[in-house]
Amino acid sequence: MSSIFEGFLSTSEVLEAFNERNFLEAMLRFEASLARAQARVGLIPEAAAQSIIGTCKVELFDVAKIVRESGRAGSIAIPLVKSLKETVGLFNKEAAGFVHFGSTSQDVIDTALALVTRNALDLIEADVGKAVTALLALARRHAADPVLARTLMQPASVISFGLKCADWAAPLVRGLQRLQLSKENALSVQLGGAVGTLAQMKGKGPAVIAHMAADLKLRAPASTWHTQRDEWVALGCELGLLVGSLGKIAKDIALMGQYEVGELAEPSEPGRGGSSAMPHKRNPVACMVALAAAQRAPQRVAALLAAMPQEHERALGNWQAELAEWPGLLMSAHGSARAMAQALPGLQVDTQRMRANLDALRAVLPLAAADEWFSPDLAQHAAELTRAHVKTLDELIQQTETNKRKAMP
Repeated sequence: MSSIFEGFLSTSEVLEAFNERNFLEAMLRFEASLARAQARVGLIPEAAAQSIIGTCKVELFDVAKIVRESGRAGSIAIPLVKSLKETVGLFNKEAAGFVHFGSTSQDVIDTALALVTRNALDLIEADVGKAVTALLALARRHAADPVLARTLMQPASVISFGLKCADWAAPLVRGLQRLQLSKENALSVQLGGAVGTLAQMKGKGPAVIAHMAADLKLRAPASTWHTQRDEWVALGCELGLLVGSLGKIAKDIALMGQYEVGELAEPSEPGRGGSSAMPHKRNPVACMVALAAAQRAPQRVAALLAAMPQEHERALGNWQAELAEWPGLLMSAHGSARAMAQALPGLQVDTQRMRANLDALRAVLPLAAADEWFSPDLAQHAAELTRAHVKTLDELIQQTETNKRKAMP
């Protein structure tokens, strides 16, 4: 999934999560879990299950060959299952007939996608959490420091920089709360469907799904979701909202960091934000990454929504289009979250420049207007709002953490 242009807009961890080897490994986890569950309910012999489980090791397979063959087959699952059956058959011919029993290509791919997505979401949530922690620390520190509020890109009145930070944090906190709920609903086992494969399990399909869900630490859905993509796409929409909220913070910081404004700057360190031609420049590279993500994510989310009208019980093209968009959305989301998580804790805040910009504006206004709209004392009222705002956000964070612990399998 990597490219020369993707690498610096995402992270090595999420690129790794979606590489070919890791995805095939997740597919093999599905196949091993399926065999384990079916043996547990008496559908296949225990010896066959052990042969399948012991063979579901990605190092035993030619990943590049399987990926090449997927183009002709129309699915990565078909060459993988073929190779798995052949490999199992080398050790236990009877067991080969029980590989992928009662399952479909979409079952293994959707469940594998849920597994790698969970890993990516853990990365995203951790970095958004770091960004929130940094913002709330800034809000407390600068609760009463006056700064110009700006509407339509023009000075509007006076708030405090602490209030601005709390306002930046609020949609991230809400976004994490919604993401947690959406994740619980979306990350599910996929197995069976109207194609009749569950009928092969002689009424034991629900028990197999329950065992697999416990084994893989995924949700056991009420029904298959082959063409019911609402929960899955809802998760994508929440990611899009989170990326947009991170992009808003990045845009504000970039504007406040312009030389003519000079109120904020990203952390300074060797090799960060330099120019190939102008040594005096300090480019806001974290803001750049977050803003690039905010440009790209809406198209990814739109593609997921556009793919929802899927044909009957198995889609022709739309599901495949959805799959192709999903990794890119997660890469943008984690790139944005990581960029802000790295920049915000060391954000350089020039409160003197904030005050100087305020005083410069007051100097050219009539006294009455200056006192009514741009008195530095207005920041004291903003400080009270900031403290109340931060308290509410702290409570929401605590509630989200409590809900997360309850939801843990």
